[in-house]
Amino acid sequence: QVQLVESGGGLVQPGGSLRLSCSASQNISSGYDMGWYRQAPGKERELVAISRTVFTAFYGDSVRGRFTISRDSDSNTVFLQMNSLKSDDTGVYYCHLGGPGVNAWGQGTQVTVSS
Repeated sequence: QVQLVESGGGLVQPGGSLRLSCSASQNISSGYDMGWYRQAPGKERELVAISRTVFTAFYGDSVRGRFTISRDSDSNTVFLQMNSLKSDDTGVYYCHLGGPGVNAWGQGTQVTVSS
């Protein structure tokens, strides 16, 4: 069972930036999506961004233009660069790996945007 380890969450002021990382415990071949979801208190989990390949990414409407997902296949790591953060971005961010026979979640990392 692949394990996902996230890091990089924390407290940041509105307008600031954070970078999240998620590393998989084993080699991830092409055809598997690695991405991020988030869940705010009292709300459902929502898509933030998905990296389908090194060159293909999808973003949720609320983060498009502010967040950038990238993927390092050599280290089996996906990154989420979050810029121009808003209070609405506050929540627990979960890394996800999906594909044939795989549906794995990380433990989550808290992101709090507050002055």
